[in-house]
Amino acid sequence: MPYEPLNKDRITGALRRLGELAQEEGTVLELSLYGGAVFTVVYGSRDSTKDIDALVRPSDLARKLAVRVAREQGLQEDWLNDDARYFLSDKEAKCRLKGDEFGQGLRVSVPIAAYLLAMKLQACRAPLPGYAGDYEDIRFLAGKMQISSLA
Repeated sequence: MPYEPLNKDRITGALRRLGELAQEEGTVLELSLYGGAVFTVVYGSRDSTKDIDALVRPSDLARKLAVRVAREQGLQEDWLNDDARYFLSDKEAKCRLKGDEFGQGLRVSVPIAAYLLAMKLQACRAPLPGYAGDYEDIRFLAGKMQISSLA
């Protein structure tokens, strides 16, 4: 199945369902959101992303529930993945998203803009056909943080 872009509604719907399933299991998943999903859901600087980069704990249960969400909602099985782990630091700075937007079974946090910028600069992937790369996200974050010089 080809990748379909995940817009804000699809992302929030999938995460909400993940939270519902976690609650049915009697647990709360801790999800740290990274990458394109942050730009799509939190900042609104993108219309969509191809997947959701996140670290979720407990990870074994999260993987099982994510596969169920994928089947129910017609998503790729890797719609929720931990590929961002390669760009993470031990000194992570996160903030929680407000409210119970994703239900009581899911607690979602995102990195602060400076941390996300450091990740994007480390990856700094060039655009390719069908892939936007990281340049626009870097420009967006530099503007958001009012960075006006390399110094």
